[in-house]
Amino acid sequence: MILFPAIDLKGGKCVRLIQGDYSKEKIYSEDPAEIAASWQERQAEYLHIVDLDAAKTGETTNKALIKAITEQTAIPVQLGGGIRSLQIIEEYIAAGVDRVIIGTAAINDKHFLQKAVQTYGDKIAVSIDARNGYVATDGWTKTSTINAVDLVKELETTGVQTIIYTDIAKDGMLQGPNFSELQSINEATSMNVIASGGVTSESDIKRLENSHLYGAIIGKALYDGTLDFKTVMEGDSHAR
Repeated sequence: MILFPAIDLKGGKCVRLIQGDYSKEKIYSEDPAEIAASWQERQAEYLHIVDLDAAKTGETTNKALIKAITEQTAIPVQLGGGIRSLQIIEEYIAAGVDRVIIGTAAINDKHFLQKAVQTYGDKIAVSIDARNGYVATDGWTKTSTINAVDLVKELETTGVQTIIYTDIAKDGMLQGPNFSELQSINEATSMNVIASGGVTSESDIKRLENSHLYGAIIGKALYDGTLDFKTVMEGDSHAR
């Protein structure tokens, strides 16, 4: 199972939000590129970046910063937040991003998603953000009537190969992931499932690994020191 340290960008800084609330942020660094380099030094296999500004506004104001991160790190980077056109996907791939994550647009514009998958194949992933089993959209500000498991099955028929599943109620709360929901999602599909939200302890990681998930994103627990990345990587809980 791949562990993805998370770097959330807002206003050019590395931050974390609590339950996706833009008014509840904690700044962890003024230099996200330096943070990215530090995760590489600690043997991270892959980085997960979210452009929170773009997720809310659709404006790619952090593009230069994202390019700086890809240039300063040798490990692959996946990026989400405000991906709403093929042009933006092309620009990020040209900037060195290895996998582009489509969120709200995958639900609101299915033709765009199909075109993206046809054009870029496994470089496209879809982020499913859910609240109580129902999909949330628009930077977590709206909850739809779409059942998450139903959406997963639909995405697989489109040719999507990787999904990131976030339980908003768990995100940033350091209370552990929603294991039952993740298991339901993973059992409903043969796509790669990356867990996000609430991963706090080595036992959380082990339990996700035992559920045969492809990966897990870790954010607040790493930055607050609840979970030591080096210790996890030196143990056997991260092995595929």
